[in-house]
Amino acid sequence: MLTYPQIDPIIFQIGPLAVRWYGMMYLLGFIISYFIIGHLSRRRSLGIDHDGVSDLLFYAALGVILGGRLGYTLFYKFSYYLSHPLEILAIWEGGMSFHGGLLGVVVSVMLFCKRRQLSVLLTGDILVTAAAVGLGLGRVGNFINGELWGRVTDVPWGMVFPQAGPLPRHPSQLYEAFLEGLVLFVVLWLLHRKNPRPGIPFFSFFLLYGLFRFVVEFFRQPDQHLGFLWAGATMGQLLSLPMVLVGVMGLLAIHQGNKRHVQG
Repeated sequence: MLTYPQIDPIIFQIGPLAVRWYGMMYLLGFIISYFIIGHLSRRRSLGIDHDGVSDLLFYAALGVILGGRLGYTLFYKFSYYLSHPLEILAIWEGGMSFHGGLLGVVVSVMLFCKRRQLSVLLTGDILVTAAAVGLGLGRVGNFINGELWGRVTDVPWGMVFPQAGPLPRHPSQLYEAFLEGLVLFVVLWLLHRKNPRPGIPFFSFFLLYGLFRFVVEFFRQPDQHLGFLWAGATMGQLLSLPMVLVGVMGLLAIHQGNKRHVQG
């Protein structure tokens, strides 16, 4: 069994102002994403300048916040927020859904592309590549906070999380940081180096994230107020299956379109 590192979630505090590791991870994610989007926009000839990159990040951030909060409300605590609607606005208390955030980003980016007359698929290719970095750093933040821990285990690398009882558990946050962050980013980055048809990195993100999240959910403790759902699946798994389906269908559509183009 490994010892869980007791890292203070607060980096430093000045009066009532506290700078936390979790927020710092998001800040680092946005900074790194800015440079990744700028680089890939030039490489793939997206057609936006530095101001355009900033605007794209703003639209994406807005989509993440609004979609993530609404997704959490609908998918995870609908009955509670139905009785306490004003608390939906209390995002500082936590409660965000990745899948809801993803839908929010898709909608906001479509609006951005319509306004700028840009390719939605190519813009999506670039944005999901940068998003993988933020996903990985966000999971590191979850680990530092000692939240979203894994299921009880007897593997040698199991850890006792302070708020999860005395039994060792999978550090599933690190599994997600590795797969949904590092591995996913490397795969998408390598795809961009081959100058693929627009949409291939985008739909590959859906496919791979959905698969990675589905697998990691077998090691992650389900949300206490939801537990196991249909056929013993978790909410995360049920929400990831449509992502896999969208990824497969999108890649097949691009492949068929490429075949028709070659034959024509």
